[in-house]
Amino acid sequence: MSKTQAYLALESSVQADFQSSLSPNDALELLQSGNQRFIEEKGAKRRSRTNLLKGAAQGQAPFAAVLGCIDSRAPIEEIFDAEIGDLFVARVAGNTVNGDILGSIEYACKYAGSKLVLVLGHTQCGAVKGAYASLKDGNLTGLLERIEPAVAPVRETHGSEATDEAIGLSVANNVQLVCERIKRESQILAELAESGAIRIVGGVYDVATGEVDFSTYPG
Repeated sequence: MSKTQAYLALESSVQADFQSSLSPNDALELLQSGNQRFIEEKGAKRRSRTNLLKGAAQGQAPFAAVLGCIDSRAPIEEIFDAEIGDLFVARVAGNTVNGDILGSIEYACKYAGSKLVLVLGHTQCGAVKGAYASLKDGNLTGLLERIEPAVAPVRETHGSEATDEAIGLSVANNVQLVCERIKRESQILAELAESGAIRIVGGVYDVATGEVDFSTYPG
């Protein structure tokens, strides 16, 4: 039985024994197959809410941690056909990273056993558009400055107009740079990745098709 088949056979929330049986590649496969079910509108048979809550009350063992954007069009669990207790999810405009986000992901992987970190950008990202336009307003200013390194080279080559192509390239750049920042700014996560205990990967979700392109940063 494949890990995806075993996952689909679960009747309760993910428990530590199932989580520990997974490799980082297995965890990625679960996300990929979940997104395929989402695209095809062939969601898995829903686990009993009662069983999910009962299992979750005993503890948590999510198989992956996803850093996504706050955008309302990108609901993380739904995108991956996931249930209560399956995923750690951190969401912030522009799926960027700071010390709080890093600490959260460190907890997810080092202490709670998650096998994969996915940085998930998305098409038509408002935060990336704001950074592209050099928007400065309140607390957004500091947040968008963290995205500026991703948009600056695109703005230089494509001009100041925020075309779909320019924003798409900037979104992909941002995902790649955030993945690199995670490894650069978190010794814990860098060492876990180096040892093979986890993978750090990046993808881009298409808000029009529902598909996640996992090739953005294979890790």
